[in-house]
Amino acid sequence: MKKFVRVVGAVIENEQQHILCALRSPNMTLPNLWEFPGGKIEQNETPEQSLKREIAEELSCTVEVGEKIEEVVHEYEAVIVNLLTYKCRITEGTPTAEEHAELRWVPLAELNQLEWAPADIPTIDKLLADKINKNNA
Repeated sequence: MKKFVRVVGAVIENEQQHILCALRSPNMTLPNLWEFPGGKIEQNETPEQSLKREIAEELSCTVEVGEKIEEVVHEYEAVIVNLLTYKCRITEGTPTAEEHAELRWVPLAELNQLEWAPADIPTIDKLLADKINKNNA
C-alpha cells in the first residue's frame, strides 16, 4: 500500500499581485518542478501551524495564514499526497530559498508557463478561475 502524506502549500501574494513560486532542487523528489512552498503536516499540528513552521524553515520569514484555496489528493508513483493550499501574507522577513533551487515572483496570468508539480496544478486552475470570475463580476 502506498504511503498517504498530508501536506500544505502557501500561496503568497505580494503588493504587485505576483505569486511566490518555489523551484524544487535537483536532490528533492520531483526535482526541478515548481511548487507552492510548504511541506508535511506533523502529528498534532493544524494545517495552519504546519504552514507557519514550514515557511519559517524553508523561506526564513513569517506568514499569516488566510483562507483555504484548494484541497487536492494526488497519486504519485510512490505516495498519495493530500495537499491543502492556503492564501498567505508575509508579515515579517524576505523569502530566502533555504531548501529550494530558486524562488520567483510570478504574475498570476503567467503561472501556467512554469512546469509545476502535478498536485499544485488544481490550485493554479482555481486561482485563474477565481480571477476570471472576479473580472467578470
